[in-house]
Amino acid sequence: MIRTRLDSPGKSTLSPISILIHLLLLGALIFTLIPILFMFTASMMPRKDILKMPYRWIPQGFEVQNFIKAIAGNDGSFIFIRNYINSILVSGIVTFSTVLLASLTGYGLAKFKFKGRNFVFLAIMATMMIPFEAIMIPLYLVTTKLHLQNSYGGLTLPFLVNAFGVFMMRQYLLPFPDEFLDATRIDGAGEIRIFWHVVLPNCAPAIATLSILTFRSQWDNLLWPLLIAQSEKMKTLPLYIVKFAAEKYTDEGAMMAVAVLASIPMLVLFFTMSNYFVSGASVFSSRKG
Repeated sequence: MIRTRLDSPGKSTLSPISILIHLLLLGALIFTLIPILFMFTASMMPRKDILKMPYRWIPQGFEVQNFIKAIAGNDGSFIFIRNYINSILVSGIVTFSTVLLASLTGYGLAKFKFKGRNFVFLAIMATMMIPFEAIMIPLYLVTTKLHLQNSYGGLTLPFLVNAFGVFMMRQYLLPFPDEFLDATRIDGAGEIRIFWHVVLPNCAPAIATLSILTFRSQWDNLLWPLLIAQSEKMKTLPLYIVKFAAEKYTDEGAMMAVAVLASIPMLVLFFTMSNYFVSGASVFSSRKG
């Protein structure tokens, strides 16, 4: 517990424990930011400056060739742009479907009493215990039977909804007042209208949290696209990064430029929804069970 003691008006004294905690937090912050700072600064430097010791943290200029090479690729095919768009489409589709379906399911499990409700919820939660690697091959066989290789359907279908999203939305909606829902029903609102105009607008923190987590998980997804996307045009950004980093003529500056470009959508998403994300995390952390 952080304790601040006021000895006199306008003057505060931190306890030794508080100072130690602040120092630990500062160390964790520096430890987290150093790789990100290295990525941004190295992307602006020529290769010889990146490898120079001691490392120069402030670039002397802006090496635009790093970004041109990152986008054009070593073969000049500019396939990076198509792979980038693929990642945005796949992550966007999965995020939208997950938020919508998890909200609907979570709302049903939280606010509608029906026989077997707890069993359905436990069955959904049980799927969280199964690692993706265990069901990857059956999913691949089903996808190939449906002829969905090298398609957006194949890349998105197994991830359209997940158990963690259902759990999050159900837990968030459990304390939602039933009296409020009953009042809207008495006013003549149907269930779809209640869900769309009453429930969803009041779930903004949970929706923002689920959106960021889902988008990030798909943005970083390497294993499933590696199985499904054999065509260069259908590959996603993680596959491009792996291929680009393994090529003989790739230098460190271009690799850091690719990393910077790949980080932009996540940074934009996080800072756009950061207020909702922080408040959503606070809500879940303050609830017991």
